[in-house]
Amino acid sequence: MKKDVATILKTAAAILFGNALLAFVVAAYILPNNIVMGGTTGIAIVLGKFFPVNTALVVFVLNTILLFVGLAVIGKKLFFTSIASTLLYPTLLAVMQKIPNIGSFTRNTLLAAIFAGVLMGVSLGTVMRVGSSTGGMDIANLVFAKLFHRPVAMFVYISDIVVVGAQAAVSTPEQIMLGIVVLALESIMLDKTMVYGLSQNQVYVVSARYSEIRRRFLTELKAGVTMSYIQTGCLGEQEKAVMCVIPTRKLYAANEIIRDVDPDAFVTITKIKEVTGGGFTTERRFANYIDDIK
Repeated sequence: MKKDVATILKTAAAILFGNALLAFVVAAYILPNNIVMGGTTGIAIVLGKFFPVNTALVVFVLNTILLFVGLAVIGKKLFFTSIASTLLYPTLLAVMQKIPNIGSFTRNTLLAAIFAGVLMGVSLGTVMRVGSSTGGMDIANLVFAKLFHRPVAMFVYISDIVVVGAQAAVSTPEQIMLGIVVLALESIMLDKTMVYGLSQNQVYVVSARYSEIRRRFLTELKAGVTMSYIQTGCLGEQEKAVMCVIPTRKLYAANEIIRDVDPDAFVTITKIKEVTGGGFTTERRFANYIDDIK
């Protein structure tokens, strides 16, 4: 029960933080500098060029309509994972817009675009990382994908092109280029935020002296080791390989152990973006037995 409550609180905090940060970015950097952006906010910006409408109100109406369209076409799961952001984001945007001088952080539009892209990527990645949806055009893209039986990515590109293209008709070339900067940085930071975690190095060793390498990794590096059965490609011989995940500070020592035991060992080292589980994010098991390994 405690775990369930902790998970719910963690998810709620991530959704609240992500939407609050997104609302801040739009109010502080996007709207004051007339920077092009996608999604329902982009649609609201276009409508604002022709009609005296409130951006937050338009976003709320569009998000709500899309939310119920998603409920009708896709089902309840999408509805419940999107409802929080659908209501939170426009509400927080309206609150942020009322903060005095919120758009006066910088008068440099390029700097505003850089900050906007980075922070938008972090905000969206934070929400998606806990399995929630940002709502808005995300729902529209999923609906189109189901109705037309085409990949979601295709409709993501189409919707972005349509929304950004509509803004391009009423924007200067500089504003369009700044919008491209925002989209590029947003994509980069979204990817990094989604896989943010404990970065490590995976060392994979194929050697006839796997037993000695295993023993020294366990006793000298104090690192967890996984053994895997392999078959050599040329001779078809059965062997074992050693896999070990270690931090960068232990990488030199690992290479020295391998060279000392078997200079001809086949070694690959891969950078891993995120590691979880025993010995990293949870307590290591069998740690007391390492010194007894022969």
